[in-house]
Amino acid sequence: MEEEKEKIQNRVVVVDDAVELKCSYMQKFRLYETRSNFYMIGRDKSRTSWRVLKIDRLDPTELNITEDLTVYSEIECCDLLRRIHEGNKSIGGLKFVTTCYGIIGFVKFLEPYYMLLITKRRKIGTICGHTIYGIAKSEMVPIPHPTVRSKMAYSKDENRYKKLLCSVDLTKDFFFSYSYNVMFSLQRNLTDHNTTGQSLYETLFVWNEFLTRGVRNNLQNASWTVALVYGFFKQVKLSISGRDFHLTIIARRSRHYAGTRYLKRGVNEKGRVANDVETEQIVFADARDGSPMKISSVVQIRGSIPLFWSQEASPLNIKPDIILSKKDNTFEATRLHFENLVKRYGNPIIILNLIKTHEKKPRETILRAEFANAVRSINKNMKGENRLRFLHWDLHRHSRRKATNVLTQLGKVAAYALKLTGVFYCSLTPNLTPEGLFQYSFTGKQASMDKDVDREAEVNNCYYSGDENKEYSVRPEMLQAGVLRTNCIDCLDRTNVAQYAYGLTALGRQLQVLEFSESPYIDLDNSLAKELMAVYESMGDTLAFQYGGSAAHNKIFSERRGQWKAATQSQEFLRTLQRYYNNTYADGDKQKAINIFLGHFQPHQGKPALWELDSDQHLTVGKRGAFPEDENVRYIMGCLVTRFFLVLS
Repeated sequence: MEEEKEKIQNRVVVVDDAVELKCSYMQKFRLYETRSNFYMIGRDKSRTSWRVLKIDRLDPTELNITEDLTVYSEIECCDLLRRIHEGNKSIGGLKFVTTCYGIIGFVKFLEPYYMLLITKRRKIGTICGHTIYGIAKSEMVPIPHPTVRSKMAYSKDENRYKKLLCSVDLTKDFFFSYSYNVMFSLQRNLTDHNTTGQSLYETLFVWNEFLTRGVRNNLQNASWTVALVYGFFKQVKLSISGRDFHLTIIARRSRHYAGTRYLKRGVNEKGRVANDVETEQIVFADARDGSPMKISSVVQIRGSIPLFWSQEASPLNIKPDIILSKKDNTFEATRLHFENLVKRYGNPIIILNLIKTHEKKPRETILRAEFANAVRSINKNMKGENRLRFLHWDLHRHSRRKATNVLTQLGKVAAYALKLTGVFYCSLTPNLTPEGLFQYSFTGKQASMDKDVDREAEVNNCYYSGDENKEYSVRPEMLQAGVLRTNCIDCLDRTNVAQYAYGLTALGRQLQVLEFSESPYIDLDNSLAKELMAVYESMGDTLAFQYGGSAAHNKIFSERRGQWKAATQSQEFLRTLQRYYNNTYADGDKQKAINIFLGHFQPHQGKPALWELDSDQHLTVGKRGAFPEDENVRYIMGCLVTRFFLVLS
């Protein structure tokens, strides 16, 4: 922590090592072609610096890229293009192909390489004056000229691989920035200056690391590519007591052990868990008249229970049994997982486990007991702040009461966790240096909140009575230390409710340190609570579609809004059906597409195709292969519909 404070206090503007030449960040590109080469022309926002990338088109199987290190003016670049055209007139000259806004990467299936481009972008928000973009349209461009491609480039298998990759919809839930490291939290951006350039792509939240690896290694920089983060981004303007502020919610999905609900469960040997998502809540107000901009952020995470367990989707069982493996009796993978969290966030690690405490037929309770054993085993060798704080709270049991009571109780859990970790807060002053990593620099001293780090929470006592009513002493600047990790079984529906409760508690604290409010508490009936709930509900739906195949089950949110009970039941039923169908019949292909995109499977001529293999883990649907859409589907769908109407009647 002391090292981080020293880095902040000594901070000067950091410029990305990938753009150390005179030019700043390239933001717009034009692609041209001749018979023998593609020419990518990149320029900065101010149109003062122009660069050229040449891509060979005569090799049918290899990727040959050359970067011109000259920084051109606009007139010089136009003259260069004219000369290229004149030199290639006999074979068709130089032709314009498309305008684009960055290279997503390059990919090869069986023979030719393809270039993936962002051809349209949309602005979705700003952080510290830096624009965050979503992808509005993308394009896959084959690199070799048609005259050098063989029949393999047009084969059935090649086209099937292309179709698989294109099924990853880049216009949904992917985002990027040219000048802000959106794969990092605000606190890490302002404290970690060692991760720049190419090393940014090797972090766990950059999804096109594999696709960009070849070009980055070839050029030894990351000037031409954009780092894509997958998850959720939403920025809204809210107000309190007549004063406006900006709320930003960012969810970053890890590319490690990524996949779909029943095909990726639990933990792998490296300690990576399924459905690993970091959620950051940023609050700031626009700076006026050159005064410091005050900004605060808080991070929480979700992730599958870090044990070796699985479920196998079945057309005959809408709630498959949970299978707990005993392959890791010493909980080594679980230990690796929490060690990784400490490296990412520091101590303490607070675990909020929302799964059931009692069941007629043991399913979730199997994991509950084993998870408790794992934490107990890990904590044997830990002391003080390094011990894992493990909280069991059966949300299903508590949700049978009124929704307000559930959220109130979760708010107490959140208050306990937030007191241990604190929030990040700083003042940013305008910096006149043009286009560095940030246009702002830190001012003032840094300090974290006073924490009671010695008190332990018992496994069955998940909050301290009265803690939520205490006033906290607020110092000028703060660092978050540690993180709240929430899970249920899928880490979708119940988890999202708990993350909203934590977000609401954190928002109250953030508004207090930003001097928008004297009190750190926001009542559930406050309009801010309702507006925040809408954003978290949207995030929950997005993350649930990505991992589970349907929107989230939002019964507690629906009841809180006063939605008609029958309408809520109908909505929940339809989402159950959608999730069941996608998990059983569509997730196999979705997982294959993810594996191709992330480079977990790389096709080769003469070797079995991806669709000829079993799925990538023992957690798959199908050592038996995909389920046929037969009488079983119609039968179970009929049973579900009948059950639904019996409930309504």
